[in-house]
Amino acid sequence: MLTLGLDTCLSACSVAVLDGARVLASAREVMARGHQERLAPMAREVMAQAGIGFPALDRIATTVGPGSFTGLRVGVAFAKGLSLALDRPAVGIGTLEALAQQAGGLVFPAIDARRGQLYLQAFEDGYALMAPDAVTAEVAAARIAELSQGRPFTLVGSGAVLLAGFAPAATVVETDGANARDVARLAQGRAPGPLKPLYLRAPDAKLPASALPA
Repeated sequence: MLTLGLDTCLSACSVAVLDGARVLASAREVMARGHQERLAPMAREVMAQAGIGFPALDRIATTVGPGSFTGLRVGVAFAKGLSLALDRPAVGIGTLEALAQQAGGLVFPAIDARRGQLYLQAFEDGYALMAPDAVTAEVAAARIAELSQGRPFTLVGSGAVLLAGFAPAATVVETDGANARDVARLAQGRAPGPLKPLYLRAPDAKLPASALPA
């Protein structure tokens, strides 16, 4: 199965194409912004490196959040466009689940959500132990203590360093985003469906007072 994986939800843009478990080509660039301008060229470069055309793809996969509101919409819109243009199924993968693939055993992927919050989820050997949630660092630490029960675990993601002080014995893996290779691998075992962004809180941007109805 030829699968194109995408991730634009955090501070990186990542694209990969896999044939089953085999990575044919991949690229990843760290960027705070500019995902919209870089994603399509990067996808073309990766496909050219793999030596295949877009019509050969069997499915398209992308992270759907949580993450940057602008970034995740870029990936979802691009994947939807390809899916429609090629008449191929699309699969959405949670950003936290994709991050969790970067470690084994008990893993707590955590994203710095700003405003004193973290996006947190827990996985053990690939199985989710809790739903993704937006919580404070203190609540996250309590969840981790409850679920780990003294066992070794790994913190993964931009929020990992914010939790390291609560869990000094934890293994910490800092990363700027998920890897599109993991996104593509996860998508191969999923049923396709409508791509829906996963928002765990309202956007930071607010309408100016002058734009609000009287």
